[in-house]
Amino acid sequence: MNRLPLEITINGEPHSPAVEPNRTLLELLRDDLHLTGAKEGCGEGVCGSCTVLMDGNPVRSCLTLALEADGSHITTVEGLAQGSELDPLQQSFIDHGAVQCGFCTSGMLMTAKGLLLRDPHAGTGEIKRALSGHICRCTGYTKITEAVEAEVTRSKKER
Repeated sequence: MNRLPLEITINGEPHSPAVEPNRTLLELLRDDLHLTGAKEGCGEGVCGSCTVLMDGNPVRSCLTLALEADGSHITTVEGLAQGSELDPLQQSFIDHGAVQCGFCTSGMLMTAKGLLLRDPHAGTGEIKRALSGHICRCTGYTKITEAVEAEVTRSKKER
């Protein structure tokens, strides 16, 4: 199969791979670039564990062809931390015990981060709606929602 050129920025770093037309963004991230934070749960866009940000918007990387991301800026969970310092949202997930087994955590984090980039004052309803497309087998979602709410409160205090 012919490989096509791709220009993409991932976690602030430019990449120029050549990819097969049917290669997904998830395959590019995990298999080619060894960024394994995004997980393949269902492979059908249902569970949300593969969610990354594309130009600040959450996308299911298992359904997104790598070529669709040409020219885009992708942020994975690996790109949230600044060096050894966690993103405040990541720290909030830890502080609120919202990590359980961790399989769905990166997708939840990326969706929540996308929401907070769009609406830093998101309320409980918006948070629950944004996370409603994620499946977590370990929890009732309460601690995850509380972690995002706490980050909204923290960021309001800093402004």
